Amino acid sequence: MEFLLNALKAAAEPTRLRLLSLCAHGELTVTELTQILGQSQPRVSRHLKLLCEAGLLERFREGIWAYYRLAERGPVAELARTLVDAIPGDDEGLGLDLERLDLIKQGRRQAADKYFSENAARWHEMRGLHVPERDVEAALLSLLPATGVEDLLDVGTGTGRILELFGERISRGLGVDASREMLAVARVNLEQAGLRHCQVRLGDMYQLSLAGQSQDAVIFHQVLHYAEEPADALAEAARVLRPGGTMLVVDFARHNLEYLREQHAHRRLGFTDDEVSGWLRRAGMRPDPVVTLPGDPLTVCIWRATRTDAPATRSRPLAVA
Repeated sequence: MEFLLNALKAAAEPTRLRLLSLCAHGELTVTELTQILGQSQPRVSRHLKLLCEAGLLERFREGIWAYYRLAERGPVAELARTLVDAIPGDDEGLGLDLERLDLIKQGRRQAADKYFSENAARWHEMRGLHVPERDVEAALLSLLPATGVEDLLDVGTGTGRILELFGERISRGLGVDASREMLAVARVNLEQAGLRHCQVRLGDMYQLSLAGQSQDAVIFHQVLHYAEEPADALAEAARVLRPGGTMLVVDFARHNLEYLREQHAHRRLGFTDDEVSGWLRRAGMRPDPVVTLPGDPLTVCIWRATRTDAPATRSRPLAVA
């Protein structure tokens, strides 16, 4: 019962209740929370530290930034949500906080729109080389069960589109990406879609910061052709899959468009079925027959595989720091 008392003590302060309410509306940095509350950064940081220690908030780092959100797991996660729901909706102070929060989100949207518009031509060029994305998404939806997927991981989440696509089917979604700019776009998209149970994180696909056997499904959507070591990325993803979990890999069939290396940073010019299926088997996966979506000049392939109990293997050992 002590952890419950500690959580109640941590929340029993006006500023900390305001912080809980704000962090229930999305992931926020100390700087953003300071702007909303109009208090000093050391004071806000101290309140956040107490709330995190009590298990009411979660904290994660993204480069030099630290983000906070309402706890979703742990012994007091349900209490955190109960406390937020108990705050009167017509509270004047809360109303002002939410107005300032809207200004923060507007700034995020403007930054995301600017980045997206600056890169739109490059993305549109790639989409014109293969079948319409709606056909790819329809195939993906047919390959993952409509129910029973609690935790979904999207590796190389980009704009967060895969999380949006599966958002209504899953209990929790996590997207990882190596680009902070893309994560900013994804956060805006998920916020606008109302998918608060989906999060994004800065992450390395070769060393995922997730416990083994913690995910029901993992998706690689047009990511593997950027990888130096595709087999290792698949093995790491297999590590976090629960037995019986599903992996979906969407990428191009082998092609000869060499300019994609120079202009779009592709490391690999597509893959053969034998390559990807072989990597999946070595990672402890049981692959199904590949699904092909012919295009001109690029053909999109979707590999679906199921996690067995066999341990994943890597093509090379991880470096030891």
